[in-house]
Amino acid sequence: MGKIEKILLCGIGAVGLTFASKFQKYSPDCIKVLVDEKRLKRYKQKPLRLNGEEKFFDYILPSNTDYKPDLIIISTKMDGLESVLENLKNFVDEKTFIMPIINGITAENIVVEKYGRERTVGGYFIGHSAMRVNNEVVHDGVGKIVFSSCEPIAEFFSRAGIDFEIPQDFQYAKWVKFGLNIISNQTSCILKMTFGDMQKSKEFHKFARNILREIVELAHAEGVLGWENLENDVIKSLDLMSADGRTSMLQDIEAGKKTELDIFAGTVIKLGKKHGIPTPYNQTLYEMIRILEEL
Repeated sequence: MGKIEKILLCGIGAVGLTFASKFQKYSPDCIKVLVDEKRLKRYKQKPLRLNGEEKFFDYILPSNTDYKPDLIIISTKMDGLESVLENLKNFVDEKTFIMPIINGITAENIVVEKYGRERTVGGYFIGHSAMRVNNEVVHDGVGKIVFSSCEPIAEFFSRAGIDFEIPQDFQYAKWVKFGLNIISNQTSCILKMTFGDMQKSKEFHKFARNILREIVELAHAEGVLGWENLENDVIKSLDLMSADGRTSMLQDIEAGKKTELDIFAGTVIKLGKKHGIPTPYNQTLYEMIRILEEL
C-alpha cells in the first residue's frame, strides 16, 4: 500500500468544508473538491465561508480524467451517495481508497457494492455540531474521523494533523454513532432541543432509552458484538456533545429541507421488519417528522 498524497473530497457541506479547510491548511496541493457545473458556478460567484472567512478550493468536475487520488472522502448526505459514486468512475484506480463519512449504517456497504471491499474503508464523523446558513458554516473544529483500520490513511491523517480514531471494533462503534443519531437528531427536530437540553432532562433520558432499546434488539439480531453495552454507551456519547449544539436534522427542518430520516428511523423500521422486531418508537418518530417535512 502506497503513501497517501492526493485527496478528492466529495461533499462540501458543514463536515466536508471543515475537513477540506484542514487538508488545505496542511498542503494546498493535496486536495481537490468534486463538484458539478452548477455548484462550480455558484461557488465561484459566492465563495463558501467558514467561521467568517471565504474559502477557495481547487474544484474539479466529474468529466476530468487526469486526476487519480490516493484517497476519496465522501461527506455528502446519504441521498447524494449514488450520484457521487457514479461521478467517481474517472477517478478510481487500483490504488484508490474510498471512505464514506456519512451518517447511518448502510453507506459502507453501498460503496463496497460499487467499487469493492478492497478499496472501501468504513468511516464516520463525530464531534461538535456545525451551524450552516446558506453558504456559511460556523464550527469550532472539534471533531474526528473514526474509521476501520487502514495504515496509509492513519499515517496521512497524522501527518496532516487530522484528529482520528481507529476503534477496536469499528462495527460496534458505528452502531453507537447510529444510536446517538437516532435519539438526538430525530427527537430534536420535533422537540426543538439543543444537546444541552437533552443532557439536562431526566424525562428525555427515559424517552431516549425507550427508543434505544429498539436499536439494541436490532444490533443483537444483526450480530453486532457488544450489543448489550450499546444503550449505556450511546447515552455516554450524548453527554459528550457540546451543550449549545443543534443537530443537523433540527437545522434541516428549520431551513425547510428534507431530513436524513430514511437512514435513521427508516433503516430501523426496515431492519425491524427483517427480524420481526417491533419498532413503535421509531415508527412514530418517522411519521411525525414526515409531517414536519410537509409544512
